[in-house]
Amino acid sequence: MGKMNVNLCGIELDNPVIPASGTFGFGYEFAELYDINILGTFSFKGTTKDPRFGNPTPRIAECTAGMINAVGLQNPGVDKVIGEELPKLAKCFHKKVMANVSGFSVDDYVYTCAKLDACDQVGWIEVNVSCPNVHGGGMSFGTSPEAAAEVTREVKMVTTKPIIIKLSPNVTDIVSIASACENAGADGISLINTLLGMRIDLKKRKPVIANTMGGFSGSAIFPVAVRMVYQVAGAVSVPVVGMGGVSDAEDVIEMMLAGATAVQVGAANLVNPYACRDIIHSLPVAMEKYGIKSLNEIIGGVR
Repeated sequence: MGKMNVNLCGIELDNPVIPASGTFGFGYEFAELYDINILGTFSFKGTTKDPRFGNPTPRIAECTAGMINAVGLQNPGVDKVIGEELPKLAKCFHKKVMANVSGFSVDDYVYTCAKLDACDQVGWIEVNVSCPNVHGGGMSFGTSPEAAAEVTREVKMVTTKPIIIKLSPNVTDIVSIASACENAGADGISLINTLLGMRIDLKKRKPVIANTMGGFSGSAIFPVAVRMVYQVAGAVSVPVVGMGGVSDAEDVIEMMLAGATAVQVGAANLVNPYACRDIIHSLPVAMEKYGIKSLNEIIGGVR
């Protein structure tokens, strides 16, 4: 069997497969279905300083080869995540977990990251400057190199763990934003978050979702994600975590050839809760098919 282990920002993973934030809850829900310790790690539900109810319903719209969601970062707030959710997770997941953080101001990001940095369970902090379905935060930081760099710098001042900045594809030049984050001290870059999408109900002549627009994800966005991962990985020296429409083992290999060190799986988990488990089980077969002895050897293999 080929070697599937990779090293992400100094922490060894048994394999590169990571369920993406917002599609895997806080993990223990999926632990009722299978042993989630098979995962490389996972990025838990996006966490903010204060509790959020999220956006009004309906929040989901179906699309060809994908979906649009506008959940709006619904979460119990960082204190409850630390006090209630992480202890539940510790009972079923025995690896370091990736914390995903969103904010509506630089101070929000700093506060939440500092709190999660103190948690032993947390291995990495994924700072989301890319959420397309909340107002006044998230993506507004991720569409400007200067704003993304400011968040990165301030968060790095209060943390000791690897900081991975999650970028939006809804920009003209993603490379300049990734480079600005690296220069500001980011230990890694993850991309892409969802594209901005919309559906209209023909009978009602109204947007399908209450928020009008939301994040478009699913296999339809995979080619865009591969392109952006390729561009960013060629421009930065820190590890890249690739995501966007990944649904099988061959997609994982393609992302890694484009330059990803690890690969997140998002919408596929919502269609099939066993998606990540199945991808991990089928990776050795795909590696053998393409003559890959070690996944480390193929990272950035296309240039």
